[in-house]
Amino acid sequence: MSAPNTAPGSGSTEPLPRAVVLDLTGRTALVTGAAGGIGRACALRLAACGATVRAVDRAAEGLESLAEEAAGLPGGLEPRLLDLTDLDAAEAVAAGTDILVNNAGLQLVRPIEEFPPEVFHTVLTVMLEAPFRLIRGALPHMYARGWGRIVNLSSVHGLRASAFKSAYVSAKHGLEGLSKTAALEGAPHGVTSNCVNPGYVRTPLVERQVADQAAAHGIPPERVLTEVMLKDSALKRLIEPEEVAEAVLYLCTPQASFITGTSLALDGGWTAH
Repeated sequence: MSAPNTAPGSGSTEPLPRAVVLDLTGRTALVTGAAGGIGRACALRLAACGATVRAVDRAAEGLESLAEEAAGLPGGLEPRLLDLTDLDAAEAVAAGTDILVNNAGLQLVRPIEEFPPEVFHTVLTVMLEAPFRLIRGALPHMYARGWGRIVNLSSVHGLRASAFKSAYVSAKHGLEGLSKTAALEGAPHGVTSNCVNPGYVRTPLVERQVADQAAAHGIPPERVLTEVMLKDSALKRLIEPEEVAEAVLYLCTPQASFITGTSLALDGGWTAH
């Protein structure tokens, strides 16, 4: 990572963060859920570092605007329209990738007794079974090259549970175990596997939760952020997608080559309790 900076003429000694510096020229990366939020930020950062990025999502318009935004970056960006419930297609699209970022997710907030079984099934398919198939598809190429980076976008909910999120919490806890298993198997082949665990990120996924959380907890929507989402966070703000992308990128650097099988919490102190 580059050295910290200070604001010119500010007289402040408070360091200003700089972006992680990394050359990924010649590497192929795949990011799921790339049309928006964390996935979009990761796709743009990887392309900015020279990687050829396969941007996977089922949102055609989001992929189109992402490709426009990525035009002119050092790497390339290849939009791949794909619904991850098509597991065979998910495994196939991962072939030949050096960096795999499993990010796609969905959320529904309901008590267990009211949770639709079909939604539970879909959440686990997209957020656990699809990552397994993507890893399975990516590993032969990574092993052949003796280098690979698997970064699984987990959540603070991969480390802690919250009420009314049975499917999401189950999927993220399962992803933690899958990531650790991939780390143990990949280590002899130069492949690392880690989870990044953000708290609440400023994304459409989080914004869509507000009404559901308000109904589940019986409070007005304007109280959800402070009384539910950020209640256990020491830092009372949402994390930005770009901050998460920098953590993902760091795990691809040579300086992070000894980090594997772990979970990097970006939770504002939530798990410090």
